Formats: sequence, C-alpha cells, structure tokens
Amino acid sequence: MQMKLSVLDQSPIGPGVTPRAALQETVHLAQAVEQLGYHRFWVSEHHNTERLAGTTPEVLLAHLGAKTQRIRIGSGGVLLPYYSSLKVAENFRMLHALYPDRVDLGLGRAPGGDMRTMRAMQDRGKASIDDYPEQVQTLIHFLHDDVPADHRYHGVHAMPVGSGAPEVWLLGSSDASAYYAATLGTRFSFAQFINGYGGPEVVRMYKEAFRPSPYLDHPEANAAIFALCAETEEQARQLAAIMDLRLLWLEQGRGGEIPTAEVAASYSYTPWERRRVENNRARMVFGTPAQVREQLTALAQAYGIDEWILVTITDSFESRLRSYELIAEAFGIAP
Repeated sequence: MQMKLSVLDQSPIGPGVTPRAALQETVHLAQAVEQLGYHRFWVSEHHNTERLAGTTPEVLLAHLGAKTQRIRIGSGGVLLPYYSSLKVAENFRMLHALYPDRVDLGLGRAPGGDMRTMRAMQDRGKASIDDYPEQVQTLIHFLHDDVPADHRYHGVHAMPVGSGAPEVWLLGSSDASAYYAATLGTRFSFAQFINGYGGPEVVRMYKEAFRPSPYLDHPEANAAIFALCAETEEQARQLAAIMDLRLLWLEQGRGGEIPTAEVAASYSYTPWERRRVENNRARMVFGTPAQVREQLTALAQAYGIDEWILVTITDSFESRLRSYELIAEAFGIAP
C-alpha cells in the first residue's frame, strides 16, 4: 500500500524570525513539498499564540493556492464554533471556485487559544460548542447548495454556486469528533500530535460507526503527528530535544516558544518535567529516514490508514524543510 504524506503547517515563528518571515516560510514550504510529492498542505488557526503566525487559514489558503499548482490545500482547521456556517461555506466555496478540486475544509471545535481569547472571539455571542454537530450539518448543506425545504435557512445560498465542493474533514484528538464525523458521514483526522494515546481505537470506532452520507459513501481517515527526521540519529535527537522543551514550555504557558538547539541541549529538567517529556514523546516520531519510515508504517498499520499528516517544527526553516525532504525520500513518494 502506497503511503500518502501530507503537511500541517502552523507557521511557527522560530528564534530570530518575524511573523512576516514565518508566513513567507509557509509559502516556500508549500511550494517545496508540492515538488516532493506530498498530497495535501493544511494550515492551522490559532489565536493570541505568540509564536504561531497562522490565525486566518482562509486568507493564507487564497495566497497558497496562487503560489502552488497541484497540491491539495486546506484548513487544519477552521474553528467553527466561532463563526457562522454560512460565512465559512462562502469562504470555502470561493476557494473551491478559484482552485477547483484542490480544497479541503478541515473543521475543529477547540478554542485555539486561552479562555480570555475565546471570549474575545465570541464577543457578539456565537454558537455554543454544543451546537457543533448542527453547525457542521448546516455548513455541509451550504457547501453543496442542498439546504432542505424544512430547514430554517432554506433559500439561502452560499455563493459562488458551482459544481463540486471542498472535502470536509472533522479534526479531533478524542472520540467526540470521531463520533460526529461518523454520524454526519464526513472524513476524520485524528490529532496524535495533540493526544499521543488512543488514536487507533478512535479511528476504529469512527469506521465502525460510520453512516454513509450523500457526500461520502465510505469512511476515510488519516492522522497527524509531529515528525522529525535528520541524516543521523544524533541530529534527530537534537531536533527531538527542541520539540521536548517546546511542548513543556507550551504546557507552562510560554506561548509555543521555540528554543534553539543549544538551549534545548543545556536545559536541566526536574523529575516531573522528565515525566512530561516521556509522555509527550507519544505525540511524535523522530530518527533517521529509515527509522521514521519504520515508525510511521507501524503506526499506520495500527490505525488502518494510508495517509499521514506531518507536523514539523524545529529551530530553523532549513532543518524543517530537510526533515520533509528526507521523509519523502524514505517513502519514495513522487509528484
């Protein structure tokens, strides 16, 4: 089975990098992985997160579509509880009209920031998270221009109307989003880079509970994971050490700050912090190309999937791009 490789890029703002430069790196990365044969390029939505520049995936995707030719582009994902289903549908119908058959609409229900930021995003009283399944269903109707006659929004059309629609993916790190995806008949992506445990069981539940919809007749799933690859084991361990400390700092409220390799190597962990590092290692794979291929292949078999969404954050764009290059070579993918 040929493994598909894809990318989720959060536009990380590395040491000495400006937000503008981080966004330019995202564009360069999309162009590079397209040439390497990657299948999708997703961008994220985060708010009030100091070291991540990706706040508005719709705007960034419009730019990325113009800068690439073939690779699928999408959101990983739009935080739907903040918005109206109609407006999200219009944004993505516009993207689909501009870049036909290349657009994915990944949806999430997490806050994408701290609670105060969430309140600011919902300043005018958006939908409750409990309304998420209904929001998704309404959004899908708008995307396909088939709002039922008995729906309160019948007669409202998400413009521009046209043939086809973006692929809809529900993103999640627990069984809740998997259940929604199964019952609504959408695709599902498990975020192992957020939750390192239970992913294969969640995907299995999604597949078993899946109900065909007018838009998808069989379950489709993938999973996203932190992936760090280098030519040697020592270099790969250095990249993993950067991610270890970054994840720890993120838990401690340091806004996703990315340490340099030197800072990561010299950091003195407490026993409790060591336990957190060990726990977070379940969210990533790292090593030489052969080692990363072996790990991803084994995990894919456990999940029953044929596509990985790779999330790679290092202290330099060069090492980040090199990791994607080495993994592409290891799997033998080609455009």
